[in-house]
Amino acid sequence: MFRHRAVKAGAAFTAVSATILTVFSLSTFTPTASAATTTLNPVADTYVQDSTPSTNYGTSSQFTVDNSPVRHSFLKFTVSGLTDAVSSAKLRIRVTSSGNSSNGGTWKSMTDTTWSETGVTWNNKPIIGGATVASLGSVANDQWVEIDVTSVVTGNGTFSFGGTSTSSNGAYYDSRESGADAPQLVINTGTAPSPTPTPTSSTPPPSGDPVLVGAGDIANCGTAGDEATANLLDGITGTVMAIGDTAYPDGTSSDYTNCYQPSWGRHKARTRPATGNHEYHTSGASGYFNYFGASAGDPTKGYYSFDLGNWHVVSLNSNCSIVSCSAGSAQEQWLRNDLAASTKPCTVAYWHHPRYTSGSSHGPNTSVKPLYQALYDNNAEAIVTGHNHNYERFAPMDANGALDTTRGIRQFVAGMGGTGLGGFGTIQPNSEVRNSSTWGVLKLTLHPNSYDWQFVPQAGKTFTDSGTNSCH
Repeated sequence: MFRHRAVKAGAAFTAVSATILTVFSLSTFTPTASAATTTLNPVADTYVQDSTPSTNYGTSSQFTVDNSPVRHSFLKFTVSGLTDAVSSAKLRIRVTSSGNSSNGGTWKSMTDTTWSETGVTWNNKPIIGGATVASLGSVANDQWVEIDVTSVVTGNGTFSFGGTSTSSNGAYYDSRESGADAPQLVINTGTAPSPTPTPTSSTPPPSGDPVLVGAGDIANCGTAGDEATANLLDGITGTVMAIGDTAYPDGTSSDYTNCYQPSWGRHKARTRPATGNHEYHTSGASGYFNYFGASAGDPTKGYYSFDLGNWHVVSLNSNCSIVSCSAGSAQEQWLRNDLAASTKPCTVAYWHHPRYTSGSSHGPNTSVKPLYQALYDNNAEAIVTGHNHNYERFAPMDANGALDTTRGIRQFVAGMGGTGLGGFGTIQPNSEVRNSSTWGVLKLTLHPNSYDWQFVPQAGKTFTDSGTNSCH
């Protein structure tokens, strides 16, 4: 099972300016005297291409995995001088500035270590036939991806790794010829350091008022972001909202077992989820509903509500082509009846697809407007969404996008739960705060007649956002 359980001693990579997909900055370690870290660059790396079968790309500044044309990549490391047992080994590769992809490739160990960087071509390529060490999901520009290869690198020797892809959306990585961004093999030997959770600056409110905390776009076996945000949840009491696209890439049972369970899964008992579009890559979102069980509501609906203190909380299904969101639909009518029956003075809702967003990947969603309108008609306070992989806070608005400081609903995009982060396009009216470089969670402290919001960033990052609004 591939997860990012990186063990780093010291601050060997703090000079790297790109976003780094590891968890060494997310934990505090107490190394022992016998622990040591060795960082190696490859002695060879290259790729081959089926449409140019006799061409060698050994001097290229990048290597790539792709299926149109078919491209395979190879890396080779020579390890020597180790005197203690290997406690962990991590292969680190950096996505180029424009090499992002929805599929970072399948990476395997190789028994053939005799291939030559300047001699290998498609016609004479070595076989990539060893154990799979990673099946990467989405990878983003300028991000470091880390792969656990402890099972392969067990001591001194020469080790090869090969990458392939079944996607026509190729992923591109910096090769050793790129210099500072060259691949790395990071080996820890001796007694492994023991991680302890990083304390969060977010402490439980002294009032004891309930807390609703979470994010969307969470667990991806190809990144360490979900482990970063799960570490934050370790230090925050309350109910966890998992706001869709909870387990990449397809919300299958194995995605939940391999990617979600090792991180956010430890908070499953206090999680009330909402379904995203990736959950429906599996028929009927069955992986999602089977994993979360009754906490996710009726599998034929995917919407439900509950109360926290003085607040009514609604989780909705914004996959409107599957479960209709239109005016008069079963979901919209249920929502109006549910809100009318609530005796709580304050209301917050969450679902996956944002009514308003400035994200570059997905535009504002008009299909959810009837749900927004129903909440507006019933004086709701806040809506939390995901889908775009960033954070954005809007001023209070009505369902048509008009600023309304009297009855408007404040909408948040909180898609920074752990998968690869995404940027912004056209900035929408009434967008007040945006960030696209920090994983984190959104914490709502629900007072009897008001709420506080706080963006809690991953360890080592400084961006935050906070404020207070009264209930209508």
